[in-house]
Amino acid sequence: MLAIVAPIIVFGLVIFVHELGHFVAAKLTGVYAPRFSIGFGPALFRTRRGETEYVLAALPLGGYVRMASRHDAEAALIEGGSEEASALKPGDPGYDPDAMMPFGPRPVPEDRWFESKGLPARLFIMIAGVVMNVVLAYAVFVGLNLRYGQPVVPSRVVDSVTVLPGAPALSQLHRGDTISAVNGAPVRNWNQVAERLASAEPGVVSIRTNRGEVRIPVGAAGQPTGTDLAGAIDVALPSVIGDVVPGSPAARAGLVAGDSIASIDGTPLTGWSDLLDRVSASPGAELRFVVVRGGKPLSFVLRPESTSVRDPRTNTAQTVGRIGAYNGTVSSREPMPAGRALTLAAQQTWATSTTIVDVVRKLITREVALDQLGGPIAITRASVAAAKSGLENLLGLIALLSVNVAVLNLLPIPILDGGQILINVVEAAKGTPFSMRTREYILRVGLVVILMIFVLSTFNDLKAWLSRVFA
Repeated sequence: MLAIVAPIIVFGLVIFVHELGHFVAAKLTGVYAPRFSIGFGPALFRTRRGETEYVLAALPLGGYVRMASRHDAEAALIEGGSEEASALKPGDPGYDPDAMMPFGPRPVPEDRWFESKGLPARLFIMIAGVVMNVVLAYAVFVGLNLRYGQPVVPSRVVDSVTVLPGAPALSQLHRGDTISAVNGAPVRNWNQVAERLASAEPGVVSIRTNRGEVRIPVGAAGQPTGTDLAGAIDVALPSVIGDVVPGSPAARAGLVAGDSIASIDGTPLTGWSDLLDRVSASPGAELRFVVVRGGKPLSFVLRPESTSVRDPRTNTAQTVGRIGAYNGTVSSREPMPAGRALTLAAQQTWATSTTIVDVVRKLITREVALDQLGGPIAITRASVAAAKSGLENLLGLIALLSVNVAVLNLLPIPILDGGQILINVVEAAKGTPFSMRTREYILRVGLVVILMIFVLSTFNDLKAWLSRVFA
């Protein structure tokens, strides 16, 4: 039941909100919208309210809002069929002699066609779905922040330090140093350390530790920013797993949250950074992990996946190993004021968006292999895993997927919102619409591209599933 219900809740909510944005925008601008559908294919449930029919269809892979359009035949290629072809006739169930097509005989007035509206109104309708997805993600992040508070890393102990160009003084920080103040302000946990470093104004940042004071110039030409500085200093954390990515090498080997990794290939670990160093240096190599679980040592063999990342010191791409496990950094939480919850949610939404954009860019430039692209099976597995681990993770997945849908819908691929926006802008610039044949060709190209992406992602899902079954 969880495998069925969790994906429906996650994906269904995200798609519903997206299509609701288009639908509300169409209503506000006076465009006739005879059908609001979640899913494609045969209808499992349908009901008509006012001039719109609401449909729940058999294939929950998306949704659509049908709008009165001169290009109804092209739209019918991927949606719910031509309104003229599907028009009800006298005597048919649901036929209404006072309704517009397809529910009755009345023609749709010219001023209620999508194309009758000006370019600003059309763009408003097309962008509204993306905006609603962003609003959903933001609302979820606000709710999570208010309900669960802020995760706090209570440690102030330095682990590894990356000496950045223009900041040689960073080498004065050593593993094991305890930071007590940043720019004269005392710090109680690593959250405060990172926040005060990241928000540092151009000038000199003072970091006081148990061994003395380190002064680092920031902000000038050739010098790092405060954000760079915060990313260059890692907090000391035990080598304990907090979460495992479904389908990752760690998950396939059998590692679970709470496992304490004692050694790799016989070499004891002193903390999480040791684990990262060893795994990063071994892409594709076989490693033997000794893990303590429930007080008993267990042995596992893992092969880290090769992943391309950018070196912060040289700004060049390099291949490193990754096992798909995260450390258990959160040991406590602090209540979050409403103002902080609102501003942090905006930062979380923006950070999620930029991360997804970066992943898409790397997929296009092949910095990330196409076999990393997940599809419906991966979404289903992630939904089930999130549901099993609690409401917080399930809501977090909804926010992540909602931003994914927003970003991906802006890609300039015909049939996606971004492609339709581009077509409308080009038509407005040239002063005349594309011909019926040209529009059909464009739509078919977009459909082929989407089908190729769907087939590739599903193939990756099946390959990952088979590798787990026969591992």
